[in-house]
Amino acid sequence: MKPGGAFQRRGLRLSLEYNGNEKHPPMDRRTFSKLAGLPLAFASPLPAVERKIVLGTQHVSDDATLRFLAALGVNHICSDVPSRTLDQNWSVEGLIKRREQAESFGLRIEAVPLPMSSLYITKAESPNIMLGKSPERDREIDNICTMIRNCAQAGILMVKYNLTILGVVRSASTPGRGGSTYSTFRYRDASQAPPLTEAGEVSAPEMWERITYFLQRVVPVAAENKVRMACHPHDPAMPEPQGFRGVHRVLGSVDGLKRFIDIQPNPYHGLNFCQGTVTEMLHDPNREIHDVIRYFGSRRKIFNVHFRNIRGGFLDFQETFPDAGDVDMLTALKTYQEVGYQGMLMPDHVPVIPGDTGGRQAFAFAFGYIRGLLQAVQG
Repeated sequence: MKPGGAFQRRGLRLSLEYNGNEKHPPMDRRTFSKLAGLPLAFASPLPAVERKIVLGTQHVSDDATLRFLAALGVNHICSDVPSRTLDQNWSVEGLIKRREQAESFGLRIEAVPLPMSSLYITKAESPNIMLGKSPERDREIDNICTMIRNCAQAGILMVKYNLTILGVVRSASTPGRGGSTYSTFRYRDASQAPPLTEAGEVSAPEMWERITYFLQRVVPVAAENKVRMACHPHDPAMPEPQGFRGVHRVLGSVDGLKRFIDIQPNPYHGLNFCQGTVTEMLHDPNREIHDVIRYFGSRRKIFNVHFRNIRGGFLDFQETFPDAGDVDMLTALKTYQEVGYQGMLMPDHVPVIPGDTGGRQAFAFAFGYIRGLLQAVQG
């Protein structure tokens, strides 16, 4: 803070001036925040940055990984989920510790995942939300709201999440470039045994009821605390009216995503826009993806981008290296820039390279590729 500056909060003017004559020297901002009863987020050491499209990632948050990301210049991150349950890791202090750990490497946590991941329903952290079971889902929703409030106080202003029963569905992997392996989905080859999941038959209206129930209770809390909620689409799309194993994937189409953002018309309600998943919904991804980006981007509903490529399209695709798919990624990036998107572009679902422990080589390639595109577009 500049000399003579002051915090101003709720009508109270709290001076941090020091002219050298007082008995006590100025205290650090963390100590001041505690004594003044202010949120500890006031102690954030990283300055504000100019908002633009930046290279990002979603990774685990151990020191070795953070050091690796810092070396590659991946300075904007989504951390891993703090915990599957509402515990000390989700407290304000726990979240600040996580944020400050990243900041010690020069990295900025832009988002954290809620314990609503892309897992199959029996492995889900908060299963009752999508099973529609009350009062169990109300307790889970209360916990989610507490996590959002704590994120705000800790200075973390975006959360990402999924609303899924099936998780991420794939068929057998297929050979990729240079001996690598591509994650693949071919509807005709995907196992549907047993024919129903543990959730039983779940119709489209039932899916929408459960999604709406959640949004009506959580989005107002996020808005009150100025935390953006970025929801991932259903991966992959499934045919209608068949669905898959008795479940209808209402967030697996562009029309479904349009309906989703309209349920709660709020600037803090939007998408974790997985470009790979959206292209999986399309019959001609390279041609169609740009109008989809324009629709959601012009409405400021793209909060984060999973910038990955596929070969193929609806019901039959491979997840490739970013330069090896059907989508012209440079032109896609220009479309995000055209609509004024400001946020992270991050790799996702990288191919498997033999001997590449933890996928670091594949991610490093993707980071470099995205960095090159950003330099080409931004100068």
